[in-house]
Amino acid sequence: MAEIFYRPYVGESDLPHIMTLVQNELSEPYVIYTYRYFLHQWPELSFLAYPAGSSDPIGVIVCKQSMHKHVSNRGYIAMLSVNKNWRKRGVASSLVRHSIEVMKQRNVVEVVLETEYDNAAALSLYESLGFIREKRLHRFYLNGKDAFRLVLSVPPSSGQGLNQETSLKQNYLRRLSYSSSVDDDD
Repeated sequence: MAEIFYRPYVGESDLPHIMTLVQNELSEPYVIYTYRYFLHQWPELSFLAYPAGSSDPIGVIVCKQSMHKHVSNRGYIAMLSVNKNWRKRGVASSLVRHSIEVMKQRNVVEVVLETEYDNAAALSLYESLGFIREKRLHRFYLNGKDAFRLVLSVPPSSGQGLNQETSLKQNYLRRLSYSSSVDDDD
């Protein structure tokens, strides 16, 4: 099996590769401005996977991190795509782990994403990484399909202390009250 290397997004020269991977593997169409929205504001949260000796990436993850409702520091996985020929080799889980690790260093308390409700492979991947299904979003995608919003609560790093634990508990309680009263987007 070929060795796979991971590197962060380095700039506009990566964009055509990212767009090709996402357009070939995901059902949701994105315009170039969507890619740039994420990549220009949060370049440190996007990674590409390459097999040894190749200049063509086989996988990509595009993420963001921001304050959600002025309450919680939330990470968001916008796009994750792995070439069909390279699936089932741990590429997607490594890409997700890389991004989450950077988000943890930036004190994220949760990471969310949406995936098609019938994408068993994606649901299995994310659930194996600790994500749970938060809610079903009806007709979420342009193709009319429903989605599941998945969420991962991120425990504090050992150096973050009790304030982060208290923040996680408060965030959880707020989420319970929001989810019963508000349909919140990303």
